Amino acid sequence: MPDLAHSLNHLDLGLLHNIAELWGIDLEAPDVRRGRANLAAALLSSRELLAEIVESLPPQAQTALAELQHNQGRMLWPQFSRRYGDIREMGRAKRERQNPHRSPASTAELLWYRALISLAFFDSEHGPQEYAYIPDDLLARLPDNPSPENNIRTRPAAPAERKHILPASSRILDQACTYLAGLRAGLDLEEISRHFPGDAVPLNTLQALLSAAGFIDQKLSLDLAAVRGFLEAGRGEALLTLFTTWRDSPMINDLRLLPHLQAEGEWQNDPQKARRFLLRQITPLDPQTWWGLPALVTAIRQSAPDFQRPAGNYDSWYLRDTRTGAYLRGIEHWEAVDGELLRYLVYGPLHWLGILDLASPAAGQALSAFRFSALAAALLANTPPELKPEDQQLTADSKLTIQIPPGFPRAVRYQLARFCAWESIKKDRFNYRITPASLAKAEAHDLNITQLLTLLRKHCAIQLPPNLVQSLENWQAHGTQARIEDVQVLRLKSPELLKALRASHAARYLGDPLGPTSVIVKRGAWQKVIDALAEMGYLSAYEPSKERDQ
Repeated sequence: MPDLAHSLNHLDLGLLHNIAELWGIDLEAPDVRRGRANLAAALLSSRELLAEIVESLPPQAQTALAELQHNQGRMLWPQFSRRYGDIREMGRAKRERQNPHRSPASTAELLWYRALISLAFFDSEHGPQEYAYIPDDLLARLPDNPSPENNIRTRPAAPAERKHILPASSRILDQACTYLAGLRAGLDLEEISRHFPGDAVPLNTLQALLSAAGFIDQKLSLDLAAVRGFLEAGRGEALLTLFTTWRDSPMINDLRLLPHLQAEGEWQNDPQKARRFLLRQITPLDPQTWWGLPALVTAIRQSAPDFQRPAGNYDSWYLRDTRTGAYLRGIEHWEAVDGELLRYLVYGPLHWLGILDLASPAAGQALSAFRFSALAAALLANTPPELKPEDQQLTADSKLTIQIPPGFPRAVRYQLARFCAWESIKKDRFNYRITPASLAKAEAHDLNITQLLTLLRKHCAIQLPPNLVQSLENWQAHGTQARIEDVQVLRLKSPELLKALRASHAARYLGDPLGPTSVIVKRGAWQKVIDALAEMGYLSAYEPSKERDQ
């Protein structure tokens, strides 16, 4: 970048005197060329004077200068001016009338009239672009400034914002177990999703997390050894695995997981940049205090709006709102994209992974506050938090249903789920039913009844119902011994009519007899039988089952 002397080359003598006035310098300038050289030398002569000038700047100007320092001394001018205002163009006569250096219209103008910044075109990967910059020799003499993002200030949440509390937990481990067990049992994703509670981690997010952890691949095939290690690990260790995977893996792209947003085109973003930025903002906060979520988002928009944007580019990311079809390009959509990402990181991954408790004014209302959970300190220090051991026991009843409570060993539920038909979750209990179909499916995967009985006996809170044990042993010995079918029955007025029908071309549509005047009609063939009876001169009434129609 140019030095200060070159940066002053385009200024006239009047502007040189304006700058000198703001610095409190008596400028000797017989001509403009000599004035530029003398002013540059004076501004660089004393680090103490430069420090005084910087300290006297308003907070917004100090933030702007610090942001330039932390961006190697320069920023794209559209990005800088969007945040810190423009610089008015004025001729010498107008300047002498209005004295804009004494009443600047923007932060950018204030810095420019002090020669702390200048404007120039530099080469970039997109060709020549205009930048705001700090002259090289001036940049080297500036006092160290904290990064602007470290100046972000949020506020504690008001009592009304934190009445309804949603504590963080380790429930994501149980949801991960359900997902992995479902894949192992051969269920499709739609079926698996029906066994998640309403407030569960979204399936696509959980899938991205487990994939990044190495438990599944892109084809949703399981790494059985890795899955086993994860499910057998203590809950604290397993939760730490998921948190560090989310924090450190570039494979998990939170922006592309946002609800109602669809990414289009081949542009790329850095998901780790946004996560690390937000963690740097919240980690220093008092862990005992509830903090306002809207205030945090507003503070970031004011002080570091480009936290995830390379060079403040708001036009190259193609994101479409799936609800409206609108493309969200440009700084005017910051709240719907960048602001929504910040909110999502708080109420989504940082809550699901045990870091943040959440709160709202009332149940069902928008989340408005957060604080660190009891698990956060350990997780942020890369240490497994202390969680209750998985030592709960299941219950089984005479109807061959199994109820598994929270706190049951995940590795065992993963195995049991392969023997059973899955039923709905009730009060956080996982419910399964042993059926001939589920046992046949397990047998096809080289599982046997002895394994199932061993697991049930070991982990059941009470003795297994005798009929359950007998049913499993009978099935192992003989297979299915009874079958209930949904059939259609033809009832005739006389045995002779049934005999005549069996002698007709409709005989192939008839099944097993149920008596002298009744017979089963094969599935889907009732109209053929009615037509055959009509040809024989008999009208038939079809009475569909009410249960079947419902």
